[in-house]
Amino acid sequence: MSIICELTLNNKKEIFEFNKVAKQANGAVLLKMGNAVVLAAVACEFDNPVSEDFTPLTVQYIEKTYATAKLPGGFIKREGKPSDFETLTSRVIDRSLRPLFPKGFVYPTTITVMVLSADKDVDLQTVALNAANAALYTSNLPIKKSVCGVRVGKIDGKLVINPTIEELNNSVLDLYVAGSKDELLMIEMKTISSLNNLEHSTNEMEEEVLVEAISFAQEALKEANIAYENNFEKACKEMAVVELVEFSIEKSVIDYVRNNFADDIKSAIKKLAKSERAVELKELAKVISINDYCVSNEIEFKTIYEAVSIVKKELVRDMIVNEKVRADGRGLKDVRPISIETNILPSAHSSCLFTRGETQALVVGTIAGAKDGQMYEVLTDKSTSMENFMVHYNFPGFSVGEAKPIFGVGRRELGHGNLAKKALESTINKNHKDTFRIVSEILESNGSSSMATVCGGSLALKAAHIPISDLVAGVAMGMVVEGDKYSILTDIMGLEDHDGDMDFKVAGTKNGITALQMDIKLGGIELNVLKEALLQAKEGREHILNIMEDASKTIVASPALPKIEEFDIDSSKMMVVIGKGGATIKEIIEKYNVSIDLNRDAGTVKVSGEDSSKITDASNFIRDLVNNSSSQKVAAKIDFEKLYSVDEVVSGKVERVVDFGAFILLEKGGEGLLHISKLSKQRVEKASDVLSVGQEIEVKVLKVQKDRIELGLN
Repeated sequence: MSIICELTLNNKKEIFEFNKVAKQANGAVLLKMGNAVVLAAVACEFDNPVSEDFTPLTVQYIEKTYATAKLPGGFIKREGKPSDFETLTSRVIDRSLRPLFPKGFVYPTTITVMVLSADKDVDLQTVALNAANAALYTSNLPIKKSVCGVRVGKIDGKLVINPTIEELNNSVLDLYVAGSKDELLMIEMKTISSLNNLEHSTNEMEEEVLVEAISFAQEALKEANIAYENNFEKACKEMAVVELVEFSIEKSVIDYVRNNFADDIKSAIKKLAKSERAVELKELAKVISINDYCVSNEIEFKTIYEAVSIVKKELVRDMIVNEKVRADGRGLKDVRPISIETNILPSAHSSCLFTRGETQALVVGTIAGAKDGQMYEVLTDKSTSMENFMVHYNFPGFSVGEAKPIFGVGRRELGHGNLAKKALESTINKNHKDTFRIVSEILESNGSSSMATVCGGSLALKAAHIPISDLVAGVAMGMVVEGDKYSILTDIMGLEDHDGDMDFKVAGTKNGITALQMDIKLGGIELNVLKEALLQAKEGREHILNIMEDASKTIVASPALPKIEEFDIDSSKMMVVIGKGGATIKEIIEKYNVSIDLNRDAGTVKVSGEDSSKITDASNFIRDLVNNSSSQKVAAKIDFEKLYSVDEVVSGKVERVVDFGAFILLEKGGEGLLHISKLSKQRVEKASDVLSVGQEIEVKVLKVQKDRIELGLN
């Protein structure tokens, strides 16, 4: 018999049904919200522990197209490779729930979340995490803490908990927070740009305002998790007796290494600060393993290396918390040296080589038309969507000295690229419709290559002349906590990320934060400490922005950069540019060898090509054409076949002269084109050599159709 828990929390009604489906899993639930139905199942192999000291957890979020009564797109009518949204949602669930697993839990575990029925008004990312949490909490795994997620928007200056998708479209903030009733575990945030009186607004968020929003989310998390723990208890399975494996070595070995080799390890740490590879520690462990003490006590190299690693971590943390100095000699707030080179790739539209310490990103930008973006499908949308701003992040093995081939894009690469996109997207003018792709090739890595991607990406946008409100810089922050002491670190390197208690990445302009991502390893963080960390990150961000501003002043445009001129015209005169049957615009394109994009609704004209002088000439021609025309287009309303006949001679007046001929206002009404080839039996270079505006002439009808007429000089 199934067990049903019906709850109304944070403006949403949720129905959890246990013991109905997937009964052979360790835990399973059907979660219903509106018309959305999500299945979450947890499976664990208690009889198949791994030998390494880590929790082999795999999370999969899967969308089924039948959930919205449609077939998969493409030739093969079966779901295949996960979409970016599915992969990113899997990461969100993993990062939120992994901290719940106790140390020493080494049993292969999968958490599978499947969307069986979708609702366009339901936030599937939040529902997916809450379903996964319910399945895990009620399973027989040794976990008895509830974690859930909430989304916060800001609409008309007010914070809104769990906004609908439609409400989120009107929000200037997208904040996703996961945590228990007592602790924050994971935060993702981005600002959303808007148009205010047709003016672009990036909507950066100040640190104090962001902390207020996180506090707002924390209250909602507390309420929800208390309700979940109280109501799910009746559905919980009996907890399995599971051995938590202790991966520990004898204290005497650690003491021996600490007492005799601390100085050697400190020396190795300084070299580790220049690379993520632990070569120095391995070499030191080899030396220690062949001395008399280790040989006589038959201590294996593996044990010695683990002891060296433990002492190394102790020393790194002690230096930071008590000595306020870091492995590479920096102070806690110091940013590593930065160098920037722009447009180093002559055949790319824009490029930036951004180097910070031992982290280096080559970021390359490519411009394309509005219709050249990435097509993708959203589960709840019937039609295909278009992504016109893309950030693709690549992390080859050689960037950390590893000899491994490059394979397909992994979850980490997708996650880092998505974070950089969030940081940059709101600065791009909302009126800009072209496609822009950023590719970040990480050439070296020793701490936060994703933030190097943000910095390099912002300069690549600037170098490509993409309209942005401001430059964006990103900085990776860390924290080390020992008892009641803590230290906040600016611009962490790989060593500090590995041995620290928290890492979070903050990106923004000089006006505020545009994106944030935080993972907390120590089981929660006080909001006052978070505020302190954000304000310290602001100092680091402003330092980096100053360097970027100086670099942006010396940008020399790439020779490959497309030449573009964009301007506004009276939208009522757009047909003047197009001409009858597209004749006028075709003539302009052929004469000047340019591309022309017209936006009839906005009244904008965009002219692009390889030769800047021809672009200028074509743009000036279009402006003259529009300025010399009337917005009243009588010709479009006239049936020429009823008024004129072939070979008829009529009087007319030259309304405007263009390079390829002249437009003649006819005595019976309407306007016709007198092509330059019909002005004389001799070659005419310019129509203006023969005709002038206002001149009265006689013309002969050469060809007549219902909506157009062709003329010759009589």
